Amino acid sequence: MRSVRVSRSVVALIVCAVLAALGMPHAASSQTATPAPALPASPAASAAPALAPAAPAPAVEPAAAGFNLANLDRSCPPCTDFYRFATGGWQRTHPIPAAYSSYSPWTQLYERNLALLRSALEAAAADKDAADSSNRHKLGVFYASCVDESAVEAAGTDPLYGDLDRVRAVDDLPSLIDEIAHVEQGAAPGTPFDFASTPDPKDSTRTIGDLGQDGLSLPERDYYLNPSPASQKLRQAFTDHVARSLQLLGDKPEVAAKEAATVLSLETELAKASFSNVELRDVNKTTNHYTVDSLKTLGTHIDWAAFFAAAGAPQTVDINVDEPSYFTALDGMLASVPLADWKTYLRWRILDTAEPRLPKRFVDERFSFTKLLSGAQEQQPRWKRCVAATGEAMDQAVGQLYVEKAFSPAAKARAVTMVHNIKATLRADLATLPWMSPSTRAYAIKKLDAMREKIGYPDKWRDYSALEPRDDSYLANYYRAQKFAWEYDMAKIGKPTDRDEWGFPPQTINAQYNPTTNDITFPAAILQPPFYNEHNDDALNYGAIGAVIGHEMTHGFDDQGRLYDALGNQKNWWTPADVARFNARAKCIAKTYDLLPVPGNPDLDQVGDLVLGEAIADLGGTTISFKAFERAQAGKPRTKIQGYTPEQRFFLAYAGIWAENVRPQAARLQAKTDVHALGRNRVIGTIENMPQFAKTWSCPAGSKAVHPAGKVCSIW
Repeated sequence: MRSVRVSRSVVALIVCAVLAALGMPHAASSQTATPAPALPASPAASAAPALAPAAPAPAVEPAAAGFNLANLDRSCPPCTDFYRFATGGWQRTHPIPAAYSSYSPWTQLYERNLALLRSALEAAAADKDAADSSNRHKLGVFYASCVDESAVEAAGTDPLYGDLDRVRAVDDLPSLIDEIAHVEQGAAPGTPFDFASTPDPKDSTRTIGDLGQDGLSLPERDYYLNPSPASQKLRQAFTDHVARSLQLLGDKPEVAAKEAATVLSLETELAKASFSNVELRDVNKTTNHYTVDSLKTLGTHIDWAAFFAAAGAPQTVDINVDEPSYFTALDGMLASVPLADWKTYLRWRILDTAEPRLPKRFVDERFSFTKLLSGAQEQQPRWKRCVAATGEAMDQAVGQLYVEKAFSPAAKARAVTMVHNIKATLRADLATLPWMSPSTRAYAIKKLDAMREKIGYPDKWRDYSALEPRDDSYLANYYRAQKFAWEYDMAKIGKPTDRDEWGFPPQTINAQYNPTTNDITFPAAILQPPFYNEHNDDALNYGAIGAVIGHEMTHGFDDQGRLYDALGNQKNWWTPADVARFNARAKCIAKTYDLLPVPGNPDLDQVGDLVLGEAIADLGGTTISFKAFERAQAGKPRTKIQGYTPEQRFFLAYAGIWAENVRPQAARLQAKTDVHALGRNRVIGTIENMPQFAKTWSCPAGSKAVHPAGKVCSIW
């Protein structure tokens, strides 16, 4: 699982913003139920000017217990369009704010968390008594350097020039590779490939290096290769954006235009060599072991020993190469593309990474382009961007603040109980699964029993003593945080895998199953309303957070997770007959999603193979959570609340967490780049394959909301 550092490319930032608003994941290789927002920065605690009084935060809808009947649209029968029935009222009363590309209950929780963390970070920035070595002081300094816009304007582009001067000095291929190793550490990571640590896919007890394709400024390869007029128009807009950005840096218009054309041309060649998003889901195809010496078989134009030395990585490292053919093609490009073009590309990528942290004219230019991808009409307020930036730079330090403010030991204890209840239900289900043979079933139970649970927050917090934010400039602090993250990641290589490490900090509104360590993670931020509320009845909690918990557990047995054993090693523990039966059932689910349209994009449908793992986990997780709910209700009276039975409230809660309004641009971006389907499709694709839904709502045969009995897809 490639580690994720602070977002970098033109669209890395906008994609993360879109995903955070949509409740979509953005961690590479990790499997998630939905995504998590990060946090921004503040003024320096010493020499920087004092924070101006905070402007009143916009009103944030408070979290409430129970189910709001106003969220329903009862003009639409539940067996005709359950998504509209369950969320139509919410959609009507929650238009998308101008600064967002979508709006959902995830966004509402994100807003509440931002307001809470803003208060905590501003207090840290104003605390003159905090010890310089304390996390509180460091958070305050970083946050202050971000929100102090006058200081950012005064610094201008000066913090960039050390890196730009290095690019200017490149005069041969070895010095180009040396510069790529340098920028990978913070100035422009992922240019033109990414290097990080990963548990060895074949021996998860040890951590090795991982090389993967990267280097594109647009979201993914199709944005460069699609011949449609709309795609051509977007590529022209991107080229114009690159040229305008370089002009802001001081280049003459005619020079900047040529440089922008060079960037597009070079990145198009990288895109041609890149795997598609569907191919990247092929675990077997992306597992390829190499040594430093055997990397020469992919091409001879990169001295990998020199690269790893310049990057500060161990020299004896074993490496997994995700896409060998990409690196063979890259080797050819290093021979054929003029050195001057590579220098232009590196210069752009450095500027692209820095642009959100530069003066307002750069930030505005960036937003003018990225809004074409997201549909957002306004820039997020600076304080929100700075809370996110601080959370990216010192994620666990911010997580400690969050836990202190928002997550009690009692809340953790209740969550642990619910996880155990759902796990016991899945175990019972596996023990009786009719299509699975005894040997495969026995190992599936063994794997589930070995699955570790990470709930709320880590037992051990990260040590940030080596990170020293200063009051000189926001961009310089960003580079320091990137360098700290890089060195932390490189230090893992060659050592035993730390199975206690968390992939998400507690303030992340997300959940995760990690196949290489066989564990599930539920950060404190997702154990909040609307997902979980101690005052809610079981129906609402099992329909919301219960479905998320079941989702993550069943990831261990989806089309990717099933390829890993109980220790997290890639190993086939299935009989051939079971594999065939599983694949047939998975194909049924993929076909379901192939028929679901993308809202606002009549020319586009979901790609079943891209969202297959998440679709399997949605159906399996919701099914298991419903069974766990029924067990919890055993012997209890089926009392209606607000006019609905407990079972009906379960499904209303499930649909409610996926309520959303989404701009067409953001929907298109998600459909092309994300392994999660749109909210509407996640609900429809799940409930139409659940006979429990049809029974709960007394749906007659032929209802639009359910599949005919002979065409229902099921795995668990």
